[in-house]
This record gives sequence, structure tokens and C-alpha cells, in this order.
Amino acid sequence: MEWLTINEIAVAAMFATFIWMLFRGIPVAFALVGVSLVFVLIAEIGLDPYRRFWGEIMAFDRTGIDYRKLQALSGRIFGNTIKNPVLVALPMFIYMGLMLDQSGVAQRMMHAMQKLFGGLRGGLSLTVLLIGIILAASTGVIGASVTLLGVMALPAMMAQNYSKPIATGTIASAGTLGILIPPSIMLVIMSDQLAISLGDLFMGALFPGLILGALYILFIVIYGFISPDAMPAPERTARIGWSEVKEVLVAVVPPMFLILLVLGSIFVGLATPTEASGLGAFGATLLALFARKLNWKVFREVARSTLNTSGYIVGIFLAANFFAYVLRRYGGDEIVQELVLSAFDSPYWTVAFILFIVFCLGFLLDWIEITIIIMPLMLPIIQGLELAVPGYDQVRDPQVVWFAILVAVTLQTSFLTPPVGFALFYLKGVCPPGVSLSHIYRGIIPFVVLQLIGLFIVFEFPQLTTWLPSVAYGN
Repeated sequence: MEWLTINEIAVAAMFATFIWMLFRGIPVAFALVGVSLVFVLIAEIGLDPYRRFWGEIMAFDRTGIDYRKLQALSGRIFGNTIKNPVLVALPMFIYMGLMLDQSGVAQRMMHAMQKLFGGLRGGLSLTVLLIGIILAASTGVIGASVTLLGVMALPAMMAQNYSKPIATGTIASAGTLGILIPPSIMLVIMSDQLAISLGDLFMGALFPGLILGALYILFIVIYGFISPDAMPAPERTARIGWSEVKEVLVAVVPPMFLILLVLGSIFVGLATPTEASGLGAFGATLLALFARKLNWKVFREVARSTLNTSGYIVGIFLAANFFAYVLRRYGGDEIVQELVLSAFDSPYWTVAFILFIVFCLGFLLDWIEITIIIMPLMLPIIQGLELAVPGYDQVRDPQVVWFAILVAVTLQTSFLTPPVGFALFYLKGVCPPGVSLSHIYRGIIPFVVLQLIGLFIVFEFPQLTTWLPSVAYGN
């Protein structure tokens, strides 16, 4: 039996202490910084009076930097993170989503599509999924999407005697599509952490996101035939005419045009993702203005929410950088990489093992911490594996793009898996009386299975993530 080294014990203790602090209710950013400072103190004690006990392992002088001054950390944060132009897109996309939410675009789409599909068996579920896909590509803010869909659709579903689990599961899963379908704030952060093109990630995530939405729709259609009592059709339905179709077109065309404007400008090379984010924010403001929803109160609320959300993400971003830096000084990157590489001989089983770790971490951690801490640790492993991922001679680092999209699909499950499934709690906060958390938990099970099926499809067919970027570059 080989005994663990001091470094290995310290790395395991850092992760265990961080998770323990989260369960104690300590905010994520404070937990990350607190754990980092505690283990810096441990290293300091090991440097001086107890040097013989700790040994050279804890000396923290491998890079020649005086760790006690934390000079490298400040240079890393203010020299790299804060000045990164890619991260400018983060508040812009958040603003775009919140402004579209305030403009009433989603409400108009919901009311129009309810008239169009509400008379079908499972029509309300199909309406929720279609609205969720459109919101995913236009807002990308999970909390806003889930809350909005819950407020608008759940009462109508309950009035039509829908099964509570299928109604809540549909709403929660449809609302989480925004974290994958571009423009996605998760992909913005992944682009920074993996040092790859944000345009590649946006284009690479488009097909997997649409496949996931298609799996949801297919499930609802099949489930409606198998269990008609779970999604009954209304007793009386009005005849669908041109006026209902026109209402849907009027409600859907403006946001769809904005989506095409933002993503199309990136795909055809007319704008960088950062520039396109500004275009999207401006376009969302115009839509709110044309809808006569824009006033000083709305603008102030959107600006304040954008600042709060961006500040929350950047706060975790900086704290996680601190945590990751301390972890690396303990040799954590080498320890984790050795652990992962020693698990399997096959490179594809190694990738599957990493995805399994990410899936398990999604039960305990938010996607932001997983993205910022885990992704840089796994990057050297993925770059060193011999994976047959087609780049079509156009995509740089195709296997990194493929891996990033796989992780993004895996992390989508973290919004639906307890105890840290944020979509579940967003939905519970707007549920009418009689809908319990147990109904929501039972409802998300088939959709988590569908997400894993979607993950398997992307795993088996990596060209789904690299073909579209290659076509864009080829043209």
C-alpha cells in the first residue's frame, strides 16, 4: 500500500473543506477565498517552525516566487482576467436577456403559441418547449427563463389537468436550454478558461442544443400517446385560423431576427462575439422600445440586475482563480492529471471518466465553480490525448472544442439535479399551491435521462461540434 503524500492530502482536504463550507451555507465566493487563505496559512506554518515535519513538499518555492506576497496572483487577476476582452460579452448578453424579458416578448410568444398549439394533446408542453428554445437563443439567463415559463405556463397546465411531474419537468428542462444554446454565458467563461475561440464554441454548441430540444419534443409527443391522461387535450378548442398564425408570426419574428442578427454576424465573420454581444444588447433595447415597454424604471431595473448578476459571476471568477492558484501551488494540477490518466488506457474512456466526474460534481457545485476550477485542470489532459476529432483543416484545437461542448451538455444536468439544482428552486418559488418539490424531482428524471442521451450522441459523433465552425472558416 502506498501512503498518500502531504500534497495529495492537502489537495483532497481543500476540496472537502470547500464542499463542507458550501453545505454550511457560506456564499461560494467567500468559501473559495476562505479555503485558499487557510491553506496558504498552513503552507506558511510549514515554511518556518515546522519545516522538518512538513518537508520540502510544502516549501512552495518551485517557481521561484515568494508566495507569501501573492504577487503572482494579483498579476494573474488584473493582468489576465480583468483585461480579457472576451469577458466584456458577459454583461452584454446578460443585459440582452434581461431586457428581452422586460420587453414582454416571451409573454406575447406564449399567449400566441397557446392559441396555436393549445388544442392539441400535450400542446401546452410543446408550447413551453418551443418557447424555451427561442428564449434560450435570445436570453440565455436560466433564472429568468424558468421563472417566466413557470409563471405563464404552469397555471394553464394545472387548469387543463396536466400531470404535475410532467408539467414541472417540462418547464424546468426547457428553461435550462439557455445555458447551452448560444449565446450562452457558460460558453463565454469556457472560452476564457480554455483559451479557445468563443465563435468556435457558439457554432459548436448550436447542433447539440437543437438536438437536445428535439429530444425533449419527441419525448413529449411519445409520452402523450403512451399516457394520454398525463397531458389531456382541452374539451373545447377554437378553430385555428389565419389570425392565430399571424399573431404567432408577429410575436416570434422580432426575437428570431435579433437571434439571427447576433449569431449570424458571428458565423459569417462580420463581428466578433464581443461586438455581437453589444449588437444584441442594443437590439433588445430597440425591441423593448418598439413594444412600448421601455421607460426609466425598466432600464434601471435591467441595469441593476445586470450589474448584480455580472458582479456575482466575476466575484466567483476571481475567488475561483485564487482557489485554483493555491491548488496549483500544492501541485494539485499534477495530482489530478495523474489520477485521471491512470484510470483508463483508452483516451475515450478517459474523456468519459472526466465527464462522469463533472456529472457527479454537478450534484454539489454550481456550473461556475466547475467551469473555472475543473476545466483548466483538464485542458492539458485533453490536449495530450490522441482523439480522432475531425477539424476539417479549419478548426483549431477541435478536440478541445468537442470536449468543451461535452462538458457544457453535462453541466446542463447540474441545473436539474438536487440538491444544488437551481432550476428546481427557481420553479418551486413560482409554483401554485399543491405543487410540491417532490413533484418537481419526479418530473425532471426523464429529462435528465434525455440529457444523458444527448451527451452520448455528441460523444459518438464529434463532427456535430466541429462541422459548423469548419464551414464558417471555409467560407
